[in-house]
Formats: sequence, structure tokens, C-alpha cells
Amino acid sequence: MSDPSVKGAAGTMQVYVCVTCRRENEPLEPREARSGARLFAAFSKVPSPTGVQIIPVECLSVCRRPCTIAFAAPGKWTYVYGDFFPEASVDIIFAGAQLYAEAPDGVIPWRTRPLELRRGVVARIPPLRLRPGAAESKA
Repeated sequence: MSDPSVKGAAGTMQVYVCVTCRRENEPLEPREARSGARLFAAFSKVPSPTGVQIIPVECLSVCRRPCTIAFAAPGKWTYVYGDFFPEASVDIIFAGAQLYAEAPDGVIPWRTRPLELRRGVVARIPPLRLRPGAAESKA
């Protein structure tokens, strides 16, 4: 499991995987049987591309579109995607992660995205830009 406290270095990105995602017919317990937990477990069975960190998160609040993931990196747009299947999505997600990592701003051209990323996009969030002194003014 990757450490979510690791600072994003040049060329690194994070794939956040909602481990609490579950389909309508799935029971609440055991948590390891939920679709999101199974998707996260599937990532451990194959090597991650260079510079890609797989990070579990408790909830991405897209419960109507399990399984949900997010691509994020410093200075880039963040994308949230839904509708993945734990047994069949790792290669697709890694292909998308590679495209995301190669895009200077994180915007993957529509035509080059795997079909699942075109259909599954939930949100595109602008890069975090802190105003100088913003953190100090809240103290």
C-alpha cells in the first residue's frame, strides 16, 4: 500500500481508489468483499507503472457510480472517474494513468482516452493554487 503522505515529486501521480465502493447487491460486510476493496486488491497483483502511486481512500462520495477512482498530481487537474469493475479495470486504469502522467496539465485529450475514461468521468477539478499568505491569514 502506498503512503498517502508522500509528497508528489516530478513525474509522480496518485490513483486514489475508493475502497468503500459497493454495488447495490453487495452486502456492507465484510468490507474486503466490496467492489472498491477488490479493485484496490487487484492493483497489488500487478506492478504499477513508474511514478504511479495507488492509494486507498475511504470514500470519494460517488456512491451511485461504483467503483470510483481519482487521478491527481501536483499542479495538474484532478479527475474523478466511476463505473469500474474490480476484475477487469486495472489495465484500463493504468493505461489512463500513463496518459495522465504524460499530460503536462493532466488533461488527457478526449480522443486518446480509453472509452471507460470517456464514459466514466464524474468530475474535473482545477489544480490547487494557494494565494501567497493564505495559510498564515487563517491563523
